[in-house]
Amino acid sequence: MHQVPYTKEVIKAALEELINTNPVTPGAVRVLPAGTKIRGISVQDGLATVDFSRDVLRANVGASGEELGIQSIINTVTEFPGVQKVSFLVEGTVDQEAKNWWGHVGLYSQPFARDVAKVYEPAIWLTSPAPDQVVASPLEVRGSARVFEATVSARLLDDSGKELASGFATAAQGAPGRGDFVLPLKYQVNSPGKGKVEVYWKSPKDGKEMDKVVIPVAW
Repeated sequence: MHQVPYTKEVIKAALEELINTNPVTPGAVRVLPAGTKIRGISVQDGLATVDFSRDVLRANVGASGEELGIQSIINTVTEFPGVQKVSFLVEGTVDQEAKNWWGHVGLYSQPFARDVAKVYEPAIWLTSPAPDQVVASPLEVRGSARVFEATVSARLLDDSGKELASGFATAAQGAPGRGDFVLPLKYQVNSPGKGKVEVYWKSPKDGKEMDKVVIPVAW
């Protein structure tokens, strides 16, 4: 989960996060070219039109990377209420260079609809805590998971590696489905400090910790 300063231009802020920050989700990569600017966004009758600077066309990726880049924009924008489809402009228009986009998929099928099947989806996806968040007991670990028998495990460690708390929770559904989970961790500390939350699932074959997500926190 990314945190951004308060703004009324929430869609623009979300897209700027895609452009300017590294993903917090393990395995995800940044695909939009650095330096890309959002010139404007309009929403009418469920269609969001995003106007990019021409810098957006400078990516050098393959066909799969292009599809991922386009879909990551669409899925981000359609997270917001009232948006069902998305169209792109480049410097206020869609000329031939813009239609070609990054040279493979292109913008020939605009407007685009949401499709989460075309983006990387980790086994464990955390929404709380955020990286470097100041937490208190009980610490609620929240997210969604697609894991064996829906069982998600977590622990809180201090900066020396000492375990302060651990537990497990059952997500709303197990693999191949995805379900939400909430896992409270109760702990005691005597002074401010830093540590990390580790969230994972255990292999039924050998007990190995799988798809571990590590989030730094403070208290």
